[in-house]
Amino acid sequence: MVKNELEKALEIVDSEIKKAGISRRDAFKLAGLGTAAYLANGGTDANAATEAKASEATGKILIIGGGLAGISTAARLVNTLSNPDITIVEPNPKSVTYQPGTTLIASGVYTKEDVDYDTKDFLPKGVTLLKDRAVEFNPEANKVELASGETLTYDFLVVAAGVTLDFGSIKGLEEIGDAYTSEDASKILKVFGDSGITSVYNIDSSVAMWEQTQKFIQKAKDGQKVKGIFTDPNTAIKCGGAPKKVMYLMNSRLNEAKARANAELSFYADSNKLFGVKEYADAIEKQFIERDMKWNFNHNLIGVDIAKKIAIFDKHWQEKGEYDKDLEEYEMVTKHQNVEVPFDFLHITPPQKAPDVIGKSAIGSAKGWVPVNKETLQHVKYKNIFSLGDVAAVPMGKTGGTVRKQYKVLVDNLIAVMEGKEPTSKFDGYTVCPLITDIGKVMLAEFNWTAKPTPSFPLDPTQERYIWWLLKVYLLKPMTQYGMLSGKA
Repeated sequence: MVKNELEKALEIVDSEIKKAGISRRDAFKLAGLGTAAYLANGGTDANAATEAKASEATGKILIIGGGLAGISTAARLVNTLSNPDITIVEPNPKSVTYQPGTTLIASGVYTKEDVDYDTKDFLPKGVTLLKDRAVEFNPEANKVELASGETLTYDFLVVAAGVTLDFGSIKGLEEIGDAYTSEDASKILKVFGDSGITSVYNIDSSVAMWEQTQKFIQKAKDGQKVKGIFTDPNTAIKCGGAPKKVMYLMNSRLNEAKARANAELSFYADSNKLFGVKEYADAIEKQFIERDMKWNFNHNLIGVDIAKKIAIFDKHWQEKGEYDKDLEEYEMVTKHQNVEVPFDFLHITPPQKAPDVIGKSAIGSAKGWVPVNKETLQHVKYKNIFSLGDVAAVPMGKTGGTVRKQYKVLVDNLIAVMEGKEPTSKFDGYTVCPLITDIGKVMLAEFNWTAKPTPSFPLDPTQERYIWWLLKVYLLKPMTQYGMLSGKA
């Protein structure tokens, strides 16, 4: 089923790129897909690589989390170990391989069925899947307690549990509490109601967001002056481009409806920049100006008055305080002011954190994430524990593109440790963010620890391109499923 979807996607992409006079191989390079794309042609490079690295190492491996990171890691271990013993703990029978697809659901390009799938359908052969949730970690004894009461032992632990959406920390949304991307959205939808409040970070709330988007556009089309607000919180978030993507897509849909003139679109970010890499930030600023999209820095959403349709932000800035004669400098004091902003449409990017049972456990850290060496992905304290994906305390890059690089490094290093060696494989911080800037346009932002653009092809990476839209919308999702979930891409 997945391969058929991939073949169909390739047919669409081939048809379009031929019109542009570009070969499929060059198109893949343009999209930064590298060798992953050649799997689409039935390439054997990945198989050969894993066979060449076959290891006789043994040990009981426990993986917490059955999403993209967990399944991909398990699959690559199965491909590499001669006698794998792997168990995955995942409470949700449904999962999402292509979470960026939620932005496309929210804008009417995808449907829920395009990204939702059964975890068991992609489970690597020989891997045990337990429908349960880890609730307690005892790394000294190599044990994990599950919600069912069962206690599992392990020789090696991989934590790939993803993040929690912390809606409950926003005043007015306390009833929602913690939420997850692919789990039940009933609390979210109940609290949001028909208020114009939305979020792309849950599948079902993304479906509801498309409904709210159409209502917002219709008001503008009817001549009403409307305001759309898009937020970015004070925590690390997965898919860091999503808060801006949904704003770009709203702008595009309003233009389609010839209603853009009646809508004011404003971005409110807790940070003081539009993107962490200057070259991309500068490009985004120009795009915002061209599209008449406004932005406000140092504004963190702290509350929502749903009935009055008012978003409440903590506006913060620094001022000079007392002068220190010894240091010959002024103390900088952070000031705060609550700012109320009325809205007709509000997209909330919720604060995000590791699940408390992990972040506040013995394998967590004071900041709530799983502390690992950013290059080897090995736990800083427990050498038989590794972590990757959104839950790992790795600077930059909580994206599927990041996981595509991380899981290979993690498997290499885990096997090295299983063989009694030191981990030597290193993750370079590579992150790719296909930033949708319009219906039919994507800016492919690639970068690493240097915080500089690292394009996969000698083209200006700050330019919006139609070819990247084709690859993102039609190809990346089936390639993720066909490539990463098989441990080969």
